[in-house]
Amino acid sequence: MKANKGIIWFVLGFLLMFSCKNANNESSTTNDVSVGENPQTEKTGQAYVTDDEGKPSVLAIAIGSQDHTTLVAAVQAAELENALVNAGPLMVFAPTNEAFAALPEGTVENLLKPENNEVLANILKYHVTPGNYSKEFLTKFKKLGQANNQYIAVEVVEGEPIIGGSKILASIPAGNGIVHVIDKVLLPPSNE
Repeated sequence: MKANKGIIWFVLGFLLMFSCKNANNESSTTNDVSVGENPQTEKTGQAYVTDDEGKPSVLAIAIGSQDHTTLVAAVQAAELENALVNAGPLMVFAPTNEAFAALPEGTVENLLKPENNEVLANILKYHVTPGNYSKEFLTKFKKLGQANNQYIAVEVVEGEPIIGGSKILASIPAGNGIVHVIDKVLLPPSNE
């Protein structure tokens, strides 16, 4: 009889939990698309899933930084948002707005044109390395393999890692890796 009571309580608990979950889902599901809107223009994919509990992704960190608006615009123009929210770990070298402004006049505007999407994507991938290495650990490398299948040189100057000629200004841990803020836009050898 005790075993039967245990089974009954388990079944009742399961049913109660299932009915509460359905009630919550029913109240939270709405159709936000109104007549006349074009749902095709909405951004979709992992990059646009909100998560208010976990550590932000490398993309969320860039989006949340007022010093990286140019980088975010470039990532969006190249349609690489979803790649930057993957499980990783990813190490992103994130040039500041000032770093982009230091490029020759018109460079950023030209790269953001749709016909230059492949070139822009190649440059942005040159800023991404698989892994999650601290600034200090980067001093142990001579080069890093980048996401565009090229390598970038790592030098050590006065104990600090210099990545492709750029200094690391700050490092921010992310849920899927780390963002190293840098003072220069990294250009792959084929784009220099």
